Amino acid sequence: MAFVSFLILCFVVGTDSTFSCQSTDDFVGASSPGDIVIGGLFAVHSEMLHPEEYPIKPVIQNCAGFEIQIFLQTLAMIHAIEMINNSTLLSGVTLGYEIYDTCAEVTKAMASALRFLSKFNSSEDVVEFKCNYSDYIPRIKAVIGATYSEVSMAVSRLLALQLIPQVSPASSAEILSDKIRFPSFFRTIPSDFHQTRAMAHLICESGWNWIGIIATDDDNGRFALESFGVQAMANNVCIAFKEMLPAYLSDNTFHTKVDRAIEKIVKETRVNVIVVFMRQFHVLKLFKKAVERNVNKIWIASDNWSAAVKISTIPNIRQLGTIVGFGFKSGNVSTFQDFLRNLHEKPTDNNKFLHEYTTLLSLCTHLEYHDFQTCISNQSQDDLLQNVENKHQIWRDDFLNANVESGFIHSTILAVYAIAHAIKGQCKDRNCKDPSAFTPWELLEELKKVTVIDDDKEIKFDSNGDMSTSYDVLLWKEIDGHMEITTMAEYDLEKGGFIFEDEDQKKAFLDLKKVQSTCSQHCRPGQMKKVTESPHTCCYECVYCPENHYSNQTDMDYCYRCNNKTYWAPINSTTCYRKTIHFLAWTDWFAIFLLLLSSFGVVLVLSVSIIFTKNLNTPVVKASGGLTVCYIILFSHFLIFLSTVFFIDEPTEFKCKTRQALFGISFALCISCILIKSLKILLAFSFDPKLQNFLKCMYKPIPAVVTCTGIQVIICTFWLVFRTPFVTQNFSIPRAIILECNEGSIVAFAIMLGYIAALAFICFIFAFKGRKLPENYNEAKFITFGMLIYFIAWIVFIPVYATTFGKYLPAVEIIVVLISNYGILCCIFLPKCYIIIFKQETNTKSAFLKMIYTYSSKSAGSIAVSQISLDSKSSSPRATISDSCKPEKNSVNGNCHFQVPGQTLIKGKVLPKNITRTMVRKRLSSI
Repeated sequence: MAFVSFLILCFVVGTDSTFSCQSTDDFVGASSPGDIVIGGLFAVHSEMLHPEEYPIKPVIQNCAGFEIQIFLQTLAMIHAIEMINNSTLLSGVTLGYEIYDTCAEVTKAMASALRFLSKFNSSEDVVEFKCNYSDYIPRIKAVIGATYSEVSMAVSRLLALQLIPQVSPASSAEILSDKIRFPSFFRTIPSDFHQTRAMAHLICESGWNWIGIIATDDDNGRFALESFGVQAMANNVCIAFKEMLPAYLSDNTFHTKVDRAIEKIVKETRVNVIVVFMRQFHVLKLFKKAVERNVNKIWIASDNWSAAVKISTIPNIRQLGTIVGFGFKSGNVSTFQDFLRNLHEKPTDNNKFLHEYTTLLSLCTHLEYHDFQTCISNQSQDDLLQNVENKHQIWRDDFLNANVESGFIHSTILAVYAIAHAIKGQCKDRNCKDPSAFTPWELLEELKKVTVIDDDKEIKFDSNGDMSTSYDVLLWKEIDGHMEITTMAEYDLEKGGFIFEDEDQKKAFLDLKKVQSTCSQHCRPGQMKKVTESPHTCCYECVYCPENHYSNQTDMDYCYRCNNKTYWAPINSTTCYRKTIHFLAWTDWFAIFLLLLSSFGVVLVLSVSIIFTKNLNTPVVKASGGLTVCYIILFSHFLIFLSTVFFIDEPTEFKCKTRQALFGISFALCISCILIKSLKILLAFSFDPKLQNFLKCMYKPIPAVVTCTGIQVIICTFWLVFRTPFVTQNFSIPRAIILECNEGSIVAFAIMLGYIAALAFICFIFAFKGRKLPENYNEAKFITFGMLIYFIAWIVFIPVYATTFGKYLPAVEIIVVLISNYGILCCIFLPKCYIIIFKQETNTKSAFLKMIYTYSSKSAGSIAVSQISLDSKSSSPRATISDSCKPEKNSVNGNCHFQVPGQTLIKGKVLPKNITRTMVRKRLSSI
């Protein structure tokens, strides 16, 4: 088997079989022996000092920027191991540790990881190359760390070669949940997926949608930015700008890019919320510059710096605005705080980090709190070597406890206990005093099943190797002149919501909403967004919801349509309203007016009936066709007036079916009777034999009336059976529903009206022919006028009815019905009533005979009487009616005797010599 060993400090691969590293003890930051050794990787220093030029030789440089918070995490690991060793958890098996400083650099972390991979009990720290590491025993069994996700990604790939379990208390990048790429990686914190989702929820619920992001230009920053971008899009949050800062403070462009980021923040006045995914020392530099520029925003802190005491103690930090962050759920760390109080009693020989800290205390103890902390962070390891001999050691109990970030401390202790429980599972039937009792990959399998009790709760790793603990939402508040980091809420990962313990926390959360950070003004309820030319969906214009649409929330992308035709909404509406039901009600003033007209018509019909009944035997009544015909006509008029009642009030199925049928049949009955009257008058005064024969054939009163009316009954019956009218809702008016009768079949409706029109037209023709009859008998001209009124009314009705809508549509038909009904009623009966009441002298037999003879004498040249002649075989002379034979003269018992003194002519016409007055009277007064 070939072997390759790596020179840890030089990190080169040689061609010889082995290489060893000299003075490796200088490389270890803190260590303690034990039966089973656990490795630790922490970024105790924030940067590695690089030469001004690019390195020529592969030499790892010293580091600078002592990080108190990370140093405390190393102490938390040591404290947890000591507690386990002092307990009965592992039954006599002791844990040891080797902790290395990564200086936030992947290169140095990889060098430390190489030593972890070196073979156990190898004096030269040799890493063997094998095709199968199943039986390989490295110097450590598991690793705690690293601090930053970028470092953890690199180290995890290397440790995965031997499947050495790695449990990080701080690396939260979402990609580390991928067990294919990082099979041996675990963590005691949630992944960034939950953190970015929580941030997006906070921003969304606060009403912000136009934000900026500042992140470090490393794997951790880029992955966090990508994850947050997905969550922001899902919550309709837009990113106005993104600024990436160099991952290493040693980068020459760092300060230039910080200045550019601050300038961008100042320039974007509409952006009042900044999300920061950076390490603590990056944020420290950024905020110092922001304080100088008087930047006042809301800062959303990632878990990396949300509880950083050294940032909260920056002078004038309150000028930056409000800082809200997400920190890991903290547990009880009281035992660790006790450990810190006794830390000065512990030796520093095996803990170079502690030794360096005590030296820093000596150098910086004369300074104020923040300057003291800055002093500690700014000292390099080279500076310490030069000054340590001149300073005596001074201990400050308060400083470490004041810088404890309980979330990270708790997760570090939890990581150690998780590994300890996994070791316990392996040591049930093995002698773990022997380091070769089990391999790291066996410990890895055990770690997947571990359950740890924390605050009386059982927690374990999920399938992604994550512990899904919750987040604390932290709010930085100024209390008594000092910035305090308080808990505002808890974020539940499972439910995805915020939990408030009291009203003060809820009030603090609501106060955040007072700050506006939007690209556009919020669209109020009743408005919707209209996307502009901007590529961001958060930049829009607010437009009113159109009619019949509404929006009941702010910033709605579209308006909801009123989902039922029975509802409506005006422009700019926040809700839908139920449409009002409209119909021609009894209480409507126009309906009342029409009802009064109908009632007056009924009264008129009754009055005419009474007048005709009282004057039953007068010539005028007899000349009107007799009481029976008059009663039938008047009854039909009454039904027509009555039919208008069915056009008013809320439509029902019965009303819709009744009103048109009642009107149609009643009108057909009325016109049929008038048609018979027209035929009778024309028959009485027509002396043309051919015309008389035709009229006699036509004049069958009862069959004719029954037939004409029966046809209309048949039409209405077919209409009601096959296409019956029904009640319908008309939604043509935006805010109302018109209840109306749908005629069922427009064709049937037209046939009904057309049939009435045809009867009226025939009646009109006959009446027009008899328009020159004697005045007392001349109903024809009134019938003609009545039919004209009917035609005009219904001709006008058709376009008006077709173009009218709304609740007054039935009123249009009522008006037409009333006009035509009144027209016929008045034209036929009112002249006769006038004669009966005011012209009683003309309502006598003699008056009627006088008018008849006057008419006959004037019309002798044109009427049929003038055509009477002697029989063609007779040679007797023709006789004429003598001028002396008048109704008032030469009459005996009503008979007029005609004298024939040869041939008597009247207007050149000769009458038969034996024609008597009785014969003429019978002919002319047969009606």
